[in-house]
Amino acid sequence: MKFLRQFQAIIFLMLLVCPSCLRAQENVTTTDDPYLWLEEVQGDKALDWVKSHDEATMQAFQNDTNFLSFQKEALKILNADDRIPYGSYRGGYIYNFWQDEEHVRGILRRTTLVEYKKTEPEWETLLDIDKLNQDEGKSWVYAGSYSVPPAYDRCLVMLSDGGRDAVQIRELDYSTRSFVKDGFYLPVAKSGALWLDSNTLIIDTDFGPGSLTESGYPRIVKLWKRGTTLPEAVTLLEGEETDVSASAYVVHRPEGNVMYVSRNVSFWESKRWLVDEKMEKTEIPIPDDAEIETFFKGYMIVRLFSDWLGFQEGSLIALKTSDLSAEDMQSRIELIYAPDEISTIKGVSTSEDYLLVSILNNVKGKLLYFKLPVTGERQWRKGEVRLPEAGSIGVQSTNNFTNIVLVTYEDFLSPTKLYLLQDPESNPEEIKSLPDWFDAANMQVAQYEAKSKDGTIIPYFLVSKKDLSLNSQNPTLLYGYGGFRSSQTPYYSRMQGKFWLEKGGVFALANIRGGGEFGPKWHKAALLENRQKSFDDFIAVAEDLIARKITSPRNLGIMGGSNGGLLVGAVFTQRPELFNAIVCQVPLLDMIRYTKLGAGASWVGEYGDPAIPEQRAFIERYSPYQNLKPGVKYPQALFVTSTLDDRVHPGHARKMAARMEELGNQVYFYEETEGGHGASADNIQRAKRHALEYSYLVRMLFN
Repeated sequence: MKFLRQFQAIIFLMLLVCPSCLRAQENVTTTDDPYLWLEEVQGDKALDWVKSHDEATMQAFQNDTNFLSFQKEALKILNADDRIPYGSYRGGYIYNFWQDEEHVRGILRRTTLVEYKKTEPEWETLLDIDKLNQDEGKSWVYAGSYSVPPAYDRCLVMLSDGGRDAVQIRELDYSTRSFVKDGFYLPVAKSGALWLDSNTLIIDTDFGPGSLTESGYPRIVKLWKRGTTLPEAVTLLEGEETDVSASAYVVHRPEGNVMYVSRNVSFWESKRWLVDEKMEKTEIPIPDDAEIETFFKGYMIVRLFSDWLGFQEGSLIALKTSDLSAEDMQSRIELIYAPDEISTIKGVSTSEDYLLVSILNNVKGKLLYFKLPVTGERQWRKGEVRLPEAGSIGVQSTNNFTNIVLVTYEDFLSPTKLYLLQDPESNPEEIKSLPDWFDAANMQVAQYEAKSKDGTIIPYFLVSKKDLSLNSQNPTLLYGYGGFRSSQTPYYSRMQGKFWLEKGGVFALANIRGGGEFGPKWHKAALLENRQKSFDDFIAVAEDLIARKITSPRNLGIMGGSNGGLLVGAVFTQRPELFNAIVCQVPLLDMIRYTKLGAGASWVGEYGDPAIPEQRAFIERYSPYQNLKPGVKYPQALFVTSTLDDRVHPGHARKMAARMEELGNQVYFYEETEGGHGASADNIQRAKRHALEYSYLVRMLFN
């Protein structure tokens, strides 16, 4: 549930004025920005500009043999029947959302666990999004669903119009495979809704004027009973307009349910209250930057992001809910796991009897399990799930009413495998695997280190042919993110393998500061006024690739999306001579106006507030849009964005491209009309975007 709530509301992830004349490079006000009109998402003039640039970009690639073959192959990969149908195990069924050539927008379906293990399971279709769109004349995109525990006989379905973060929520009955007549329904908004029981929802949505925060998210949480109208819902919590959002969480377990509400006062800080059966609130006395992972057998499980009561940041601790008001609370806290210098917690989940903790050790995955201490002891019993090493491990499904777990393993060259565990102590059973989508027999993976500007050692992965020539001429793609505690780990990419590695390209994945690869300190090192460290780290990896004679500026390209779009935008404006290709996806680029665009105001805790002079000063130094300079030759970048992205506003990419053209630079620009922050709503659009990006990279970086 926690992940779902973050997907709906926070995923804000998955997140200077224009000196257009640059007279003496002096600061100017936003009224001097000649491209403000491009911020009008659906403005006629802006859309005409988008259309002409889309057409120019596609005209440049429509006859490119790589683009044509990549597009065809990408669609084949995306629609392939032998993909793993990832799903969640609930009440005896595996629930899966599936898109293919026949189901362009997709179907929500289910099957039994016995059937699921078969090569070709029999599926029961619960909701057909293509048929729904046909019936309603809409362009709905499936944005997730949440079944009511423990019966799992119905769910709340989230439908996005064209891929926006804002969703419409409807109640679906699995037995009738139809929406419940007069059932729960919320109109399109950036809403959250979860089940307290089969007849009660806890909701946060747009309740009308004054009910949203300055970031555009709900600030009021209410309890809504079946059979009552939305205005009759009872208020549980009201946040402030200056908060990022207000939200609620319900953990359903055999031993009883736990609910708490939260004022998310900034992106990284929250104040939380337990809510009892009488709907009375008790404040939870933990640091504002700590994260409640879950509740488990009478314990509250908390991850620390700063030192607290003798426990180090990054630790996972447990405290009985009955001890939350104890005067000697410190003595009652139990340590579950404390990472070392090269380890960090990646995620926490629970089954009926186990606490599962996925960790990174030098950016490679491990999965630990913990059981309650033996009576009279405080040490939780620990074990490790037996899975391959050196790659990434993902917990796909756990359920608090069973010990069955679904887990994946993948690395850069090994196709993803899905394992079934009857419980975390059992031997994993491989039940699904991707086929080999590219020939990796002559490929290798290495892990190198680069030294950043301040002396910090930055690790990165390198994927290449085994017979790689150190001749400084290898086409190399460097990817990074560096923000929001997001860790970049090994992964199996069919597109990258087929369109880049097989052609002789080299891929590098940088583990720069701002991410979560080495715990809270790694993230904090590049927060706010220290953001430049993230850019310095990325530049250091690029320079290390050149120093090792793997590549050269002529053959080096970079790619990043969202916050990663800001990353590549900042480094190519600071070091344009270092790169020859830039793939800048759904990016943040105008950091002086970012709080006024999309969900930008919610990210002040990550970047700072440009309305505060001392914070504006450090943001101005790196904001890509404001740091474009006349007389400088920039690489011919490719900007990819979406008209319906209501998280990162398309104006960022539009304005950056327009300003670069004004300064005499050539750019490629492509804006998908749908797709939201993912820049595509279905496999046809995804295939086109992948083909465009990789054919551009081949054109720019291969001699």
